Amino acid sequence: MGADLVGIGTPDRWEGAPVQMDPRMIMPEAKSIIAFGFRVMRGSLRGIEEGTFFSNYSSMGYGALNWLYIPHTMINLAKFIEDHGYEAIPLGHLSPWRAIDNLGNLRPGYSRPVEPGKPAPDVMVHLRIAAFLCGLGEIGWSKMFLTPQFGPRQRLAVMLTEAELEPDEIMEPFLCDRCMLCASECPGGLIPTDRSVKVTLAGHEVEWADIDHEACGVYFRGGEILPEGEKGDYIPDERDDVGPGPWSPFPRKPNTIYEHGQAISGSKGCTRACMIHLEEQGKLQNAFKTPFRRKPLWRVDWSAE
Repeated sequence: MGADLVGIGTPDRWEGAPVQMDPRMIMPEAKSIIAFGFRVMRGSLRGIEEGTFFSNYSSMGYGALNWLYIPHTMINLAKFIEDHGYEAIPLGHLSPWRAIDNLGNLRPGYSRPVEPGKPAPDVMVHLRIAAFLCGLGEIGWSKMFLTPQFGPRQRLAVMLTEAELEPDEIMEPFLCDRCMLCASECPGGLIPTDRSVKVTLAGHEVEWADIDHEACGVYFRGGEILPEGEKGDYIPDERDDVGPGPWSPFPRKPNTIYEHGQAISGSKGCTRACMIHLEEQGKLQNAFKTPFRRKPLWRVDWSAE
């Protein structure tokens, strides 16, 4: 129905999850949790790699998948399951009403539990953890989700259902070899090589870098946090200490596409560097006849401004 990857997990794999991120709080009678992968076209990154066409990755490789393509697949598959007499929740990729922020903390004054013992609405299922627990792939050092098919090039979605389906095995990690190219190529140097987050997921020890997520939101959009005392208006109405970075040709961040489309830097380290490395190692099933990087990377000099 449009998904490139699918894996099935059982709710017991979420034992010990924070209640605000536990899918069993959404559907207590769920028998199966399904994770999906939707490829990001390698070609959607071409314009950023060349420095000539930036909107395609944010639109076709990001926003349109999240807001249009993935919901269509989720709705149609949920219909199919419900036509067979089993409830299904097409969570998809988005959770705009979630009760927690990007760091996992409850948003002050946002919502309250409807009765004792329940989490505050809305519960948010962690998509990368869900994909891991459903056997789609592994979480790399960059915290990006990696699959044998596409490496870091996919968006993820989740569905809950009361249908009891045969689960897939959790995949043993083999893609991320801790090459640390994601760290060295990150525009803001925000992926440390010596600090990590460790969690236990269904008996598996999983580790990723302790990333500065707040600063990532700046460099992801092509900005650069200026030295203390300097002012910049690259991200208007949000913060006044950000100027355009060398990986953005725009003096101000362009308009957002589909709410999420702001990937001006083209995920230089966590996606492009990782993808190139995995392709060179021959680890990815989605193989190409030509290498992705064909010349030295460009930089924009904003020093005068």
